[in-house]
Amino acid sequence: MKVLLDGLGIPESARWHDGRLWFANWIDQQVVTVDADGKVEYADAPAGRMMGWSIDWLPDGRMLMTGDKLRRFEPDGTVTVLAEQGANELVVDAQGKIYLNGADFDFAGGEAPKPGWIKLVTPDGRVRQVADEIQFPNGMVLTPDGRTLVIAESFAGRLTAFDVAPDGGLSNRRAYAENLGPDGICLDAEGAIWVQTGGTAVVRVAAGGEILDRVELSEDRAPFALTLADFDGPTLCILTAEWRTNDGITENLTRLTTGPRTGQVLTIPAPAPPAAR
Repeated sequence: MKVLLDGLGIPESARWHDGRLWFANWIDQQVVTVDADGKVEYADAPAGRMMGWSIDWLPDGRMLMTGDKLRRFEPDGTVTVLAEQGANELVVDAQGKIYLNGADFDFAGGEAPKPGWIKLVTPDGRVRQVADEIQFPNGMVLTPDGRTLVIAESFAGRLTAFDVAPDGGLSNRRAYAENLGPDGICLDAEGAIWVQTGGTAVVRVAAGGEILDRVELSEDRAPFALTLADFDGPTLCILTAEWRTNDGITENLTRLTTGPRTGQVLTIPAPAPPAAR
């Protein structure tokens, strides 16, 4: 395992796009990109919140950003508010339909959890809810055929799959894999998902929960997000920061916000490349 970048806040929402690794650098409010030669670029992120925001792209190449609203970055450099809906994670299908998720409680402030939701934003900006009772929704992936959506339910310790209807609706809710601690996830070309265990490890799981591969991190390192890249071959990128298991959520987030920047991007060769988009 190698350290690709360090000195970050909380690196999240990892994406492989246009030959570069992209991710959201929470706390420092940046979108960061890294190419295969190690060139790093930083851009300000108008997410409207310090944590709980993500990035992805429309089929036409325009970047989207969640946060207090859903924003779209235009070719001329301007930013459009596509929807007033605040959200955490997002994923986009081949037709430009956008799935958002979130939960309406103050996680960072220590408020008691409430079940979350998945909402669909159509290309014309209309928003409708397509799933509820999600136990702290996090990373989502769509299969290349667009027929299955898998979401990380962090507080339930599972990955949950849905069938996707032509109009974007979700049905046939079922467990994809149990006994995990999922956060940001990614899908590979063989149909397996890289996901967190809830401790200091990440695993590659098949539908049904069979663990195919496992990577252990050092003590007190929490893997927040995962993506597959192509750095001289298939590469798993693990976005991590210090997380002290004996401290509570509020204490950890306060330390990460006000203390030393412990965020890192780690890389390790992977058995399969990312799934096609």
